[in-house]
Amino acid sequence: MRFKNVFSIIGPSMVGPSSSHTAGAVRIGRVARKLLGCQPEKAQMTLFGSFAETYWGHGTDLALTAGLLNFDTDDERIPEADLEAEKAGMVTEWVQGKGNGPHPNSVKISLWGGDRKAEIVAASIGGGTIAVYSLNGFDVQITGEYPTIAVTHSDRQGVLASLTSLLSREGINIGYMDVDRKGRSEAAMTVFELDSAPEGSLIEEMLKLPHVLEVTLIDLTQRS
Repeated sequence: MRFKNVFSIIGPSMVGPSSSHTAGAVRIGRVARKLLGCQPEKAQMTLFGSFAETYWGHGTDLALTAGLLNFDTDDERIPEADLEAEKAGMVTEWVQGKGNGPHPNSVKISLWGGDRKAEIVAASIGGGTIAVYSLNGFDVQITGEYPTIAVTHSDRQGVLASLTSLLSREGINIGYMDVDRKGRSEAAMTVFELDSAPEGSLIEEMLKLPHVLEVTLIDLTQRS
């Protein structure tokens, strides 16, 4: 992997002993919360590889929990995230997965809140940098470094053209795009990593497009 910025090497401003096991874990938790779109009521974390073997000693459990509470990597409440989760009414469950998963520091997070459910598979790959491999069962990859829109839609002709046209109209550049579908003409997801965050009105406009089912903004550049 080629590091894109100095923070990939020295890590971000953070609370905790390890950029991989703490800062990266916080960011993974925040991505999962953003995908759910609300405060989780229940969270199940399946840990793989080094995460599973050392999460207690490195505070990975506290870091993931802190991210689900939308804490930043330098939030002084991270060491007490388990207590903060209890105050917020969030129940956490920890499961040891088999093998390394997609990466030695990887986790699958399943969340429930109200009538909503979300699931991500992600890894902390060094210096606080993360890689997200799956969103709600779709094999789409994002980094969390840029404002990201995740669009669930039907696999129909013209959907991507309509979405990219709206972004172009607003002067928003697409840095990266990934698409996965369950099958021809079935459910699909497209993710856009953007150079600037979209306004809420653009999200609403996307939701009104034919065959678009859900639009979620995942933006870790915004301070919690």
